[in-house]
Amino acid sequence: MPPVSYLHPRDEILSAIQRIYRYRMTTTSGGNLSILEENGDLWITPAGIDKGTLRREDIVCVHADGTVEGPHRPSSELPFHQEIYRTRPDLRGIVHAHAVALVAFSLVHQVPDTRVFHQARHVCGEAGFAPYELPGSAALGRNVASLFRRLYNCVILENHGAVTGGANLREAFDRFETLEFSAKTIIKARHLGEVRYLTDEQLATAHKAGPEWDGFAHAAPGTREKELRATLAEFVRRAYRQRLFISTQGSFSARLAGDAFLITPYHEDRGTLEVQDLVLVRGGECQAGAMPSRAARMHAAIYRKHPEIGAIVNAYPVNATAFSVTGAELDSRTIPESYIVIRQVGRIPYGVQFEEPEAVARTLSARSPTALLENDGVLVAGRTVLEAYDRLEVLESTAEAIINCHALGTLAPMPEAVTRELERVFL
Repeated sequence: MPPVSYLHPRDEILSAIQRIYRYRMTTTSGGNLSILEENGDLWITPAGIDKGTLRREDIVCVHADGTVEGPHRPSSELPFHQEIYRTRPDLRGIVHAHAVALVAFSLVHQVPDTRVFHQARHVCGEAGFAPYELPGSAALGRNVASLFRRLYNCVILENHGAVTGGANLREAFDRFETLEFSAKTIIKARHLGEVRYLTDEQLATAHKAGPEWDGFAHAAPGTREKELRATLAEFVRRAYRQRLFISTQGSFSARLAGDAFLITPYHEDRGTLEVQDLVLVRGGECQAGAMPSRAARMHAAIYRKHPEIGAIVNAYPVNATAFSVTGAELDSRTIPESYIVIRQVGRIPYGVQFEEPEAVARTLSARSPTALLENDGVLVAGRTVLEAYDRLEVLESTAEAIINCHALGTLAPMPEAVTRELERVFL
């Protein structure tokens, strides 16, 4: 169950639509969000107001008796919001927007297969498809609600984008962003080759309960830990802003000393992470009352194996992740910076990260500090938080350049004589 929000519905809607607009998951005039309160009040974005300049006072309340409170008309899509809520009493938040990759799927009358990632399947489930009806019409409301009645939580609208619902607006947003990320990755991956999807058995492996964490009291962090928390939290938020993470996916850790490290928490929004949200792991235990990322045991194995490593990132940048869901090689011999920074890119079979963390640790080396995790993004290590983050950015830029070059011709990697010279001078 997603966490309870203490924000007023106006502020919660405003925050979500600002993120959706900022990251180009909708346009100035497109999209609408709503929240249904227990008393029947429905808060919704207004019709015809610029999403880039929306204010909290612009959000409209449609009361249970049908009266409208606010300076504007409610969204023209109000009927399908109301119909979904009537159909699914468990839902309290809805997101509809015109994210480009989801629109692309809607134009070819397909839905993104969320089996491309275990977390996408866990967050979104299977997506449904609603036939076209006039926007704002009762017929559209009936079409969309019929899919939600069948317990879909994500629905592609024919030639019209997508709708997601959740137990609250945060969950609806997470589903929308995760579905869009899956759609973008599939589109990018198809430039590289056949897309690999996960089986039921593989999906079950990812969500099999691991050993529980024992907790230790940790009430007074020292100065060095406070500094590391500030640095790591800022880079996590930066990774989100740069679209290297999404709200539901991405783990970042940094070594404090010995086997002690800080890591992102399980099931927390990466875009709003604060210093107190980071979890201290030490000696196979974590600080009491907290839950570290599911990647924490793998990170611990890497730190044990490699004392020179000071920071580790599991990330989901869309272009590099596209390589992880195909058999295509991510060749770093593109430009000197790529070869120097990311070096050789390894590949780790799906499931090893859950069942054999020590094997993942053995895959990394000074010559190969980066790896593709099949159908699970990328793994990057560095001596410092900055080095790991820089390596991640260069990896994503390299992957995007390779995908783009497919539209122009055949990739011509730097010859061996050039790479040997680079190794002699820089590595």
